[in-house]
Amino acid sequence: MLIGAHVSIAGGIENAISNAHALGCETFQIFTKNQNQWREKEYSQAEVERFKSDLNASKMWSNTISAHDSYLINLCANDPDILSRSRDAFLNEIKRCTSLGIPYLIFHPGAHLGNGEEWGISGISESLLWALERSQDSNVVLVLETTAGQGSHLGYRLEHLKRIIDNIHEKQRIGICVDTCHIFAAGYDLRDPVSYEKTITQIDQVIGLNYIKAFHLNDSKRELGSRVDRHENIGEGQIGDLAFRLLINDERFTKHPGILEIPGGDMAYKNGISKLFGFRDHQLS
Repeated sequence: MLIGAHVSIAGGIENAISNAHALGCETFQIFTKNQNQWREKEYSQAEVERFKSDLNASKMWSNTISAHDSYLINLCANDPDILSRSRDAFLNEIKRCTSLGIPYLIFHPGAHLGNGEEWGISGISESLLWALERSQDSNVVLVLETTAGQGSHLGYRLEHLKRIIDNIHEKQRIGICVDTCHIFAAGYDLRDPVSYEKTITQIDQVIGLNYIKAFHLNDSKRELGSRVDRHENIGEGQIGDLAFRLLINDERFTKHPGILEIPGGDMAYKNGISKLFGFRDHQLS
């Protein structure tokens, strides 16, 4: 597995590459705009070309980098105005990824806000079909992230993701990101070889391993099945080291991106990346 982290774009989108390099990343994830604002970011052609040029000149695995969409987006919002803003913002996320050459857009499926899971799954599917219809010129893969299941958030059961994927006709444009903290909090164990293999087998049987495009590598502050999303540094939470050692050496996920989203800033990222490299049995080439 390729090892990387979520990095800042402060001061310019191209800074993501130097920031990732400084942390020792092989791959990375970014926000393409402020994740807590509706206000959109438009990049100039010069900024786009600089980002692409610097990425091509780097030692990053450019075909594995990802963007994460804004936290404000809810693709099954029950308020028509919020749904409209969410769809427009999501489409703009796709457009920015397309222009920057970012292959994966990772996003939380959505929160049904009391309308029920069936309603939410239907709404998310409709929003994705809406966005796909309006981005026919793009190859960006829309990557559903597994969630912990806090509140009314969907995606904490593999079956939620399968049903959404089943509703998408352009299968080459859809995938999943497995967040280790989230699936653990949702009740899928990873802590020993038997539990790990059981969870991976479930993903394969319900969704299919071919749909996995990326991993978020996060330990969990809270216990198995807590449905509480609280990330922890690798090996310092309830999941422990062994799960990550098993995952990054799993030959089924060779050259899949594994992205850290842990607390503690750059020093924690450096330490986490170094630790994960120490877990890896073989170097990649």
